[in-house]
Amino acid sequence: QVHLVESGGGAVQAGGSLRLSCAASGYTDCMGWFRQAPGKEREGIAALYTSSDSPYYADSVKGRFTISQNAARNTLFLQMNTLKADDTAMYYCAADCTGGHLLYESSWRTWGQGTQVTVSS
Repeated sequence: QVHLVESGGGAVQAGGSLRLSCAASGYTDCMGWFRQAPGKEREGIAALYTSSDSPYYADSVKGRFTISQNAARNTLFLQMNTLKADDTAMYYCAADCTGGHLLYESSWRTWGQGTQVTVSS
């Protein structure tokens, strides 16, 4: 089981951009990003298998967010553009998927501590 450390969160105005990073302590065959706003369930927003660069996106972020990984396949990124107030949430990195749909919370075993993103309108 890998250890995950997220970074890159912060406060930004609507329309702005942020880039999140997630460093994994070892190999994992899949990594993803989830977010949870106050009073809401955790939402899967982007994920990929580290053996390929084919991403999965939630409709809520498609066209605005881009998931990617470094050449060593041990750091995950989330480039977030055209941010909206509705994107305000704690963002979590996930690893060690179980074989289910990558945007389902139940498909992951390992979670980072989270990084806060706040978008002001």
